[in-house]
Amino acid sequence: MQVVTNTQDLADLCRRLAAHDYVTVDTEFLREQTFWPKLCLVQLAGPDIEAIVDPLAPGLELDPLWKLMADESTVKVFHAARQDLEIVWTMAGLLPHPIFDTQVAAMVCGFGDSVSYGNLVKKIAGKDIDKSSRFTDWSRRPLSDKQLTYALGDVTYLRDIYTHLNAQLDKSRRHAWVDEEMAVLTTPATYQTHPEEAWKRLKLRVKNRKALSVLMELAAWREQLAQSQDVPRGRIMKDEALYDIANQAPTATEQLSRLRSLSEGFSRSARAKDIVEAVKRGLDRDMSEVPPMRQGQPLTAEATATVELLKVLLKSAAARHEVAPRLLADSSDLEKIAAQDAPEVAAMHGWRRQLFGEDALALKRGELALSLKNGEVTVHRVAAGPGAEPA
Repeated sequence: MQVVTNTQDLADLCRRLAAHDYVTVDTEFLREQTFWPKLCLVQLAGPDIEAIVDPLAPGLELDPLWKLMADESTVKVFHAARQDLEIVWTMAGLLPHPIFDTQVAAMVCGFGDSVSYGNLVKKIAGKDIDKSSRFTDWSRRPLSDKQLTYALGDVTYLRDIYTHLNAQLDKSRRHAWVDEEMAVLTTPATYQTHPEEAWKRLKLRVKNRKALSVLMELAAWREQLAQSQDVPRGRIMKDEALYDIANQAPTATEQLSRLRSLSEGFSRSARAKDIVEAVKRGLDRDMSEVPPMRQGQPLTAEATATVELLKVLLKSAAARHEVAPRLLADSSDLEKIAAQDAPEVAAMHGWRRQLFGEDALALKRGELALSLKNGEVTVHRVAAGPGAEPA
């Protein structure tokens, strides 16, 4: 097993890998104690090469790796790529391209929703992965041969999975479907963390738009501090405390002592003044800059019934076309389709509209009927016209 610990060996490895059409990639990282992920291992494999890179090795420069990640002539193959790509973006300011995510490709090829790497290895390579090293602290050194072997397995079997799925996509002519998903993964905006947008990741447990305005300021304050100190958001302040402060909107530090979500004595801490200032900024904000509350209005009885029918139609379409249902639409999409005249969801565009979206709209118009035959759902066209009875 090759473990790369110096820059020259890394350059030689990446040069050899770049000569191939593809390279399989995985990373091991930790982020429980930090805001930014800490890269601990990089596993790489080509058709006849496999190696582990130790980014924690003293003096090792990762520039050759970043050059390989940006090489347009070599496809970088990941499984569930998002977190791996986030690490590269954070450390190198670039996104690997072109890429192939085997989890997405497996969904397109009918292996189910968010299929795990282990399940794909079992189904495609016929192997069982030894998961006993799964919870390794990858930042500790030295790592045992067993731990390194486990880590390397995340890219060696990935070669078989990639070649199998790639061939299946060639046969079904669905490469464009996967490419559409890869475009999202290779867009920098997917990984950019702007403090002023931090509130969007929170559940809006606030009572009105004024409280939402305060929450926006509090979330931005916490995000900026967590990033600058490289600590988890919760280490700065828990979500529950943010909601409590936003709803109570204290404008003096002593008022913080009345909040049960804050520890005793917090009102006398150095951060208390910063929080009060954030509250005041939220209260002073022009309300035209605050988005409307997402109230989550309950669906009407008619829309609720339509959603249930759409779920059946979705499962039928997914089975018929051998794709994962979630790739076509999720529950939120179905609710929008049921409740809105012109729903702006992915199912209404491109290949998804052809597979599911058109039928979903036809079902709403009463132009489609569903029936059960031999245990399978079948879809029937219904003659539509003025005064036509529902199917």
